[in-house]
Amino acid sequence: MPSPRKPKPPTPGSNFAKSIITWLIIAIIMIIAFNFFNVSQEQVYEINYTQFLELVKRGAVKSVVMKEYTIYTEVNKKDFEAVVGKVKPIFEWGRRQKRAFYKVKVNVPNDPELIKLLKSKGIQIYVKPPHKPSWYMNFLSSWLPLIVLVAVWIFFMKQMQAGSGRAFTFGKSRARIIVDQGKKVTFSDVADIEEAKEEVKEIIEFLKDPKKFQRLGGKMPKGILLVGPPGTGKTLLAKAIAGEAGVPFLSISGSEFVEMFVGVGAARVRDLFDQARKHAPCIVFIDEIDAVGRHRGAGLGGGHDEREQTLNQLLVEMDGFDTSEGIVILAATNRPDILDPALLRPGRFDRRVVIPKPDVKGRLEILKVHVKNKPLAEDVDLEVIAKGTPGFSGADLANLVNEAALIAARKGKDKIEMEDFEEAKDKILMGVERKSMIISEEEKKLTAYHEAGHALVAKLIPGSDPVHKVTIIPRGLALGVTQQLPEEDRHMHTKEYLLKLITVLLGGRAAEEIVFGEQTTGAASDLERATEIARKMVCVFGMSEKLGPLTFGKKDELIFLGKELATHKEYSEKTAQEIDEEVKRIVVSCYEEAKKLLMENREALEAVVSALLEKEVLSGEELDEILSKFELKYSERFTKKEKKSA
Repeated sequence: MPSPRKPKPPTPGSNFAKSIITWLIIAIIMIIAFNFFNVSQEQVYEINYTQFLELVKRGAVKSVVMKEYTIYTEVNKKDFEAVVGKVKPIFEWGRRQKRAFYKVKVNVPNDPELIKLLKSKGIQIYVKPPHKPSWYMNFLSSWLPLIVLVAVWIFFMKQMQAGSGRAFTFGKSRARIIVDQGKKVTFSDVADIEEAKEEVKEIIEFLKDPKKFQRLGGKMPKGILLVGPPGTGKTLLAKAIAGEAGVPFLSISGSEFVEMFVGVGAARVRDLFDQARKHAPCIVFIDEIDAVGRHRGAGLGGGHDEREQTLNQLLVEMDGFDTSEGIVILAATNRPDILDPALLRPGRFDRRVVIPKPDVKGRLEILKVHVKNKPLAEDVDLEVIAKGTPGFSGADLANLVNEAALIAARKGKDKIEMEDFEEAKDKILMGVERKSMIISEEEKKLTAYHEAGHALVAKLIPGSDPVHKVTIIPRGLALGVTQQLPEEDRHMHTKEYLLKLITVLLGGRAAEEIVFGEQTTGAASDLERATEIARKMVCVFGMSEKLGPLTFGKKDELIFLGKELATHKEYSEKTAQEIDEEVKRIVVSCYEEAKKLLMENREALEAVVSALLEKEVLSGEELDEILSKFELKYSERFTKKEKKSA
């Protein structure tokens, strides 16, 4: 393994530039200070020429100092105030000097009679030569600009020599090279993804002992593409591979290749592979490769030439190196469908390792990793937390543990308790509580009936997801929230499950209409989601008996943008009308079922509402305790004994 690199010393050019700038600043400050403190600190009064002549005639002037067209003299206080009056001095410094004479300044014209007048009054005349700039002013005006130009020229020359021309390094790769990780990331830090670990273990063995595989003529894959949703640990797995193999790790993001200058991306790709060859054996990790590896020729207005040039160079470089050099390319993306086919063919990214969101067991293992160095109270049950967080990725679980730690610290606790984890989970899933939001009693009551409708319908339909918590405290953008958590991870949904989900979503609107006899805007998101599920049942999942097992509508996507733009209507107007009618039938039938259940269990609904208005938050256990006092009438439509088609 190569020895760790020493930190790069500062370039001579940068030190030289700093010293030049420092001395220039010091010199300018000294010159300004010298000029400032050299100013006369006496009080000087400026008068006009007429007043000066009046003072001469009164005999108040004994001597004058002539300097070009300016006269300085001293006048006694009595005569000065008699002719001029009280005026402010043109310069004042420190304390006022209490003296019998005022120093006076007067600008005089070119008057030949003035000298005669002064002589006739017996006034002593002193003459000073014209003012000449000081040596430092000559220096500033003449030599300083030349010195600055020379210093700038020397600075650029030093930069080009010692810094390898930093101004011309656009084509250099921005890859971060980790030669010796201070704290190695290993497989013990990556929980759950055992299948992915097995896929990459032979890469580690190859980097440690290439001859083991070359002995039988085998070639290791040049590239491995890590595919999975955001936050599942793709980057962490890449670091763990480098940590386990003990080789340098070159990390770069796909977006760092492309700049505003044409050809920079391709140059950076070349430089990246040059660096990889110097550090071989090593791992090159390109995060978010879809930023540069998108399908070519799919851009708006004819494509993106610079991005395509970068991709072409990447394809050439991956073909150009041999696996015997000990270089393995890892790349991560959550959009493998938009990558260029040439990038995915054998010989480039040979393998595709899928990293899915963790199941219950995986979430438990991930939680154990993240709480390893955190003090936990005895009541913390990680299995319960893992079961209560379906759909959470590794990053979500790390955030959950961190939020719980912050909440416990904010409350001044020494250990993280189970209630801190519950509060953190509610904050992530439902949003932050907005207790300061002012809500009228009428709106609060309306919200209580809405959320109680959701919760009660969910309880009355066998097989629906259990209710975890009901709250009428505003969270996020919602005035209230009913949270359901599935008992187990689901990878597929049945038609019956989707119908139950729509019925629970419409329970809030049904409760509003039964109790208040009117409709509000509070159910907007519920209606939108219910309609979307029903339309997918008909158009995507083929769950309509009337229209049959068909899909309707083809998505129109631009791979360059990476998102769906529109849906082609590849069916007749009659079929479109039938689709709308079928979607409406599904939603309306579920709505009628929700209304029926709430009307048959009106007393239970009122009891849940009363408890919500009193406590504001009800847990699933508290809800069960309230409903245990009533003889509930469950849904007949969704019972297993008598299942009816929608």
